[in-house]
Amino acid sequence: MAVIKPFKAIRPAKDKVSFVSSRSYEEYSKKELECVLNYNPFSFLHIINPGNRFNKKVSGEERFKLVHNRYLEFLEDQILLKDDQESFYVYKIEKDNFGCCGIICATSTEDYRNSVIKKHENTLEHREKLFANYLQLVQFKAEPVLMIYPDSGEITNIVDKETSNNPECHFTTPDNITHTLWKISAESTLKQLQNEFGKVNSLYIADGHHRSASSNLLSLISQKKNPGHTGKEPYNFIMSYLIPESEIKIFEFNRMVRDLNGLTTEEFLVKLDELFRIKNHGNQLYRPNKKHHFSMYLNGSFYSLYLRKSVYKFTDALSKLDTQILYKTILEPILEIKDLRNDKRIQYGYGKRNVLKMKDEIDSGNFAVGFGLVPLDVEEIKAIADAGLVMPPKSTYIEPKLRSALAIFDLGISES
Repeated sequence: MAVIKPFKAIRPAKDKVSFVSSRSYEEYSKKELECVLNYNPFSFLHIINPGNRFNKKVSGEERFKLVHNRYLEFLEDQILLKDDQESFYVYKIEKDNFGCCGIICATSTEDYRNSVIKKHENTLEHREKLFANYLQLVQFKAEPVLMIYPDSGEITNIVDKETSNNPECHFTTPDNITHTLWKISAESTLKQLQNEFGKVNSLYIADGHHRSASSNLLSLISQKKNPGHTGKEPYNFIMSYLIPESEIKIFEFNRMVRDLNGLTTEEFLVKLDELFRIKNHGNQLYRPNKKHHFSMYLNGSFYSLYLRKSVYKFTDALSKLDTQILYKTILEPILEIKDLRNDKRIQYGYGKRNVLKMKDEIDSGNFAVGFGLVPLDVEEIKAIADAGLVMPPKSTYIEPKLRSALAIFDLGISES
């Protein structure tokens, strides 16, 4: 049974929503960031880049405390306003041929600890601690964790009914993505949604594993410090965006490796032949379209690689993943890449044009070989999470990517 909780969001003033909300900080190039900070005084980026005011780069706890100060200033200047009712927030994202509609709410860290909220990625302890310390000092969460749930006609009907009302905000950003937000405050509807999610056995983290783990760590730290702990305090919850599992879009990450580990092209192909049926497509672009089929670009030619299932054994959900197969058959044993996250010899890329970019990088001599994969599907993600397993790094690139500061979960002002 999944627990969801409404909350009193801190949101941008209606006339400033499109100016305040931002993409995730990491998505901005240096030039973009400078432009926004110089010409948009309302951007949330001013809050998370507090040193910009002093033309000084700040880091660590000094930065976190300044972030909190900027946040308070946005509240004092009424750029950000606090809702007066606990609410759920329906958030719709539309882009080209892709769209999703879900609920921004608070989910339970206890559900995270009890594996009602399930994960499929490992997190780094030092990043968990860093972000938990960040949350403790800044006292807010501005970007929800993306979670999916099995499609539910009942939940969809409730959401559809709410989206027939006038929205709180509606705007399109320069990247041609339209964002619409509705507020649900009626107590009967809040309870109805809570009851329906109470029938959901599991929520699955799609994007935001470190934010979830850090929220959980903050909860454990705060509980120990609070002798009057009740479980209802804001630190016990993760700001989340819940969408039906059919509405996420999953892309693959391709892999490029800088060298063949001392092998010639011919020696490398001979080793691959032990585990794959290989076909040379010459300069004709080849993309795999089935599970356990891979593309390879090597020495000016595209190849198809079909796994020889007679010599590779499937033992669990992890062993069936194409990213794991590539690691266990080629990257680790032949190219001797053990650490997929930190080895400088391997690089990842995603997107429609990434195959051509991969070809250009290899043709220019920056890399020796590249591999293309079929995107994983949602059932594979759930199977890994249900089994308590962990995917290899860069197994998925998932959309939607969420705006920051459309709804902020306050850890210090909102009542519990």
